[in-house]
Amino acid sequence: MKPRLLAALALVLAALTVVAAVYSAVANFPRGLILAVLLIAAAGAAWYGLLRADFRRVVGLVAAGVLALAAVVLVIVDSGVLELVLIGGLALATLAATKAVFSVHLSLPGAADPAHPVLFYNPKSGGGKAERFKIADEARTRGIEPIELGPPWDLEKLVRDAITRGADALAMAGGDGSQAIVAAIAAERELPYACIPAGTRNHFALDLGVNRDDVVGALDAFVDGGEKRVDLAEVNGRVFVNNVSLGLYAEAVQRDGYREAKLRTIIDTLPEALGPEGAGLDLHWTGPGGNEHSAGAAILVSNNRYRLGKAVGSGTRPHIDDGLLGITVAGEPRGRGEGQRRLQRPWREWTAPEFEVRSEGPIAAGIDGEALVLQAPLRFSIRPGVLQVRIARAHPGASPSTTMPDSMLSTVREVFAIAAGRQRH
Repeated sequence: MKPRLLAALALVLAALTVVAAVYSAVANFPRGLILAVLLIAAAGAAWYGLLRADFRRVVGLVAAGVLALAAVVLVIVDSGVLELVLIGGLALATLAATKAVFSVHLSLPGAADPAHPVLFYNPKSGGGKAERFKIADEARTRGIEPIELGPPWDLEKLVRDAITRGADALAMAGGDGSQAIVAAIAAERELPYACIPAGTRNHFALDLGVNRDDVVGALDAFVDGGEKRVDLAEVNGRVFVNNVSLGLYAEAVQRDGYREAKLRTIIDTLPEALGPEGAGLDLHWTGPGGNEHSAGAAILVSNNRYRLGKAVGSGTRPHIDDGLLGITVAGEPRGRGEGQRRLQRPWREWTAPEFEVRSEGPIAAGIDGEALVLQAPLRFSIRPGVLQVRIARAHPGASPSTTMPDSMLSTVREVFAIAAGRQRH
């Protein structure tokens, strides 16, 4: 469907959503007000309980459950289920249409096909995607040498050995941790690299513009594929392609029993990290204004900035070639702002070419999803444009949020402009 028609559809769906919501609120007053109060109170009680480890946790969570149940009963008794389903369906359809309006397919510059490309693949990654799609056979038909990973899993040695034997392009079919190892060596040796989305989530592939549903087609990156240069980031010399998480999540994954009970382990970590009696996190950093702080709930340092807290495209990076780290601190940091006059906001986001996190001891970290413990201080830096990425022509070649406006107001204006026939930037 053409962007102009998609924009018109998004506007119609948005108008229907607003009309349905307003009609429901007016026709059923004061149900909506009571429902909102119950849900807000339930959220507050749940948060109170999660931050405590004693009997107060039970009291808070039970109270939250009772309030939430009361909200459900109110909707059912007042025959509001169908209305909520209708409004929710219209809202989701509006978001889907808006996302489609801003989808992009770039025509990347071409590059010569490599003479001896090599694919490394993890047969177990992503629930066995490599085996299910017969990735090794598909690689051979395209003149790509497949190398299967197995114990003792020394991927770096396998890659360097392949280069010694004459490999002039590298591809990885596996999770983002493995992608980072291969990408780092490709950048070091100035070789073309292709990301094959055979992992579980494939966040790097998504932001590169690789179609995550087309595992086999991604191999065409080395057959008349397009090329672009992107950044890599590193912490204490270790390369990462997505992000490094510090704080609550990183502390939880280090604990015994995390793999067997992930949610429970994270919940049990909350009181120590964020609770009123907790010691907090021993993480110290300098904000963009030059002031010293200690961390709240978590710190996320990413290879370029993530689009966060948006209705459309949230959790993706619009670009991976801006030459800057994305830094997000969640939870209220300890420390005061400029001139020691006021507390900092509880959620902050900025970009910088370098960033440092200090601590009195080792720091638990999640690097591209892998749990590690690193020695302080952690020194983050960006390496602009060091990786030559090849992408299949049939794939988008850009992140889903590349052309997405930053604010809701800008999005509405842009959708109106496109519907009116004005050309997108």
